[in-house]
Amino acid sequence: MPPLGSTPVYFGNFLVTSQVFHKTAHSFALVNIKPLLPGHVLVSPLRAASRLSDLDHAEVTDLFLTVQQVGKMVERVYGASSLNIAIQDGPAAGQSVPHLHTHIIPRQSADLDEQGGSDAIYGMLEGEDGDVGRHLWESSRKRPKFPTVDDSSRKSRTEPEMAEEAQKLALEMTRQHL
Repeated sequence: MPPLGSTPVYFGNFLVTSQVFHKTAHSFALVNIKPLLPGHVLVSPLRAASRLSDLDHAEVTDLFLTVQQVGKMVERVYGASSLNIAIQDGPAAGQSVPHLHTHIIPRQSADLDEQGGSDAIYGMLEGEDGDVGRHLWESSRKRPKFPTVDDSSRKSRTEPEMAEEAQKLALEMTRQHL
């Protein structure tokens, strides 16, 4: 059961209602199918606008206030000391789902030292690891003709795993002093 009611929420063409943990008048926050680091979540406008410049004033304001609120909660819940907040605004910038979204990634000191340092997150976002659209598409297929091999340590999560995290984070949002 989705944590915030039964109104369907779409991220691009993907039904993500069970992954949503926070909704506002114009935005929603959802857990990530394949987080780059623990607590990596997304905030997106409810309207499926592709680019930041497609949003009206109310949507932009709501999106960034939601990013701020969700960021505070994620930082607290995941014990982070910093956040990466990123928008890949258009396909040439690495956007893989044609629905504007903001990545919020909780960070801790030296968390990516083994991958080359804190700036390694940018390569992860732009590479296959950060291709949210591909991961959503692969998880939505009932039976792939050919098995998909993912030899990285990150594995796509199941719907129940994401729904469980969404419910936990929805509860945490109610505890957040906005």
